[in-house]
Amino acid sequence: MGWRTGAVVVVVAVSVLVGMMVLARGAEEDKPHPKPPTEPTLTQLDFAVWGSKPEIAAYQAVVNDYNAASKDTRVTVSSWPSAESMLADVRAGKAKPDLYLLPRSELAATMAEKRNHPLLDLVNEREIPIGDDFAREAVAAFSVDDDLQCMPYTVSPMVIYYNKALVDFDAMKAQDLPVPRPDHSGWNFSEFRAAAEFASRPRVNTRGVFIEPTLRGLAPFIYSGGGQVFDDETKPTSLALGEDGATDALRQTLELLRDPRLTLSSKQLAQRSPLAWFKRGKLGMIAGFRGLTPELRAAGIDFDVMPMPSLGANKTVGELNGVCLSPGRPSRAEASANFLSYLVDDGAVRTLVETGYIQPARLTVALTDAFRQPEQAPEHASVFTQGVRNIVLPPLMTDNHELATLVTPDLRALVLTLPDVPDLQEALAAIDEKSRALLDPDYEPSESPSGTPSGSATPSSSATDDRERD
Repeated sequence: MGWRTGAVVVVVAVSVLVGMMVLARGAEEDKPHPKPPTEPTLTQLDFAVWGSKPEIAAYQAVVNDYNAASKDTRVTVSSWPSAESMLADVRAGKAKPDLYLLPRSELAATMAEKRNHPLLDLVNEREIPIGDDFAREAVAAFSVDDDLQCMPYTVSPMVIYYNKALVDFDAMKAQDLPVPRPDHSGWNFSEFRAAAEFASRPRVNTRGVFIEPTLRGLAPFIYSGGGQVFDDETKPTSLALGEDGATDALRQTLELLRDPRLTLSSKQLAQRSPLAWFKRGKLGMIAGFRGLTPELRAAGIDFDVMPMPSLGANKTVGELNGVCLSPGRPSRAEASANFLSYLVDDGAVRTLVETGYIQPARLTVALTDAFRQPEQAPEHASVFTQGVRNIVLPPLMTDNHELATLVTPDLRALVLTLPDVPDLQEALAAIDEKSRALLDPDYEPSESPSGTPSGSATPSSSATDDRERD
């Protein structure tokens, strides 16, 4: 080829190549390009709890583990020293948690304020085995209106803690005194009184027992003796302390609790709390729940536990807490329920149980050594798990605190300060009548012959000379 022909060929080839490149680039530009991957949107949840520092640290450890495994949720922990302080902030709008611990005594008020999201559908969707793996009493405690209002989390019966240096059952048996069965599965009131008498030693100024003179403190004795605390199990209109069963049980109980040789005097109570006397080794027995255990371990007391004494039946009261979900958008409820499912799993529950403060509602942990902690006191930790079945649940009410404020001074007077109670049933009936003003919306106080409304005649501690029991 001549040079002219070669130049033409080159020009044509270059033109074709450029055209092909332009077409290819246009085709490439026409193709849809995939978007770069984006980070998933995180749902932020707040979990409100209360308790001791070890408990709060355990909750934080559980949350940290959950956050490390979750790709779409981050949970933070907000904590308070008590349930009362937490609920005060929640009701004032200072705290707006997605999940929160709740005492069963506050369930009625929480439902009335519409602050909880019923859980049964959410629990069933996640196949949480509440019918098999959780204490039935705890599930019943948080079941209202055919739904699970909050997830049962902790449950502890009231038991008797005793100082083994003061209450020595082997030494009592050697003296032919009545003692309970060796397995600590129960004891009657005579054995309980014998233990109180054995622990009361004037030479070293020790006392045998102290029971709080409150409705909760006296309730196990009332129920055990065949009485009732309220006139109705679901919708009470008054207390029922003046009824025969409750009066008979309280008469027997007060014979012990009012004995100045066996229990703390008002002067001693003014100096220190019953728990402080127990930790100093000056009090043989005190009633309490599982949360008391780590404090007594730290105090160095050699202690063990017994069930509440029986006046005919094995009955006690309980301290129950649940985890509630706040109402809100469905997406937040789903995320909260997912975290709740993790929170009630065996692994998370064990983390909390290891603190020693918590008795779990989940039986798959409560019936293991993770809870019993056999290397530490109390030796008979099974008393806690066996006692759950004996818990009597009080009615759900919105005015628990008001009722306690109203009647505790009269109960305290009966136990601690009145020098004599000529007619116990009449005094208890007066307390019942007093309670009606709060519990019965249709209550109309009747006039007594003296013109004073009936139910106001029971002396309070502020109106009666204190009895010295030194």
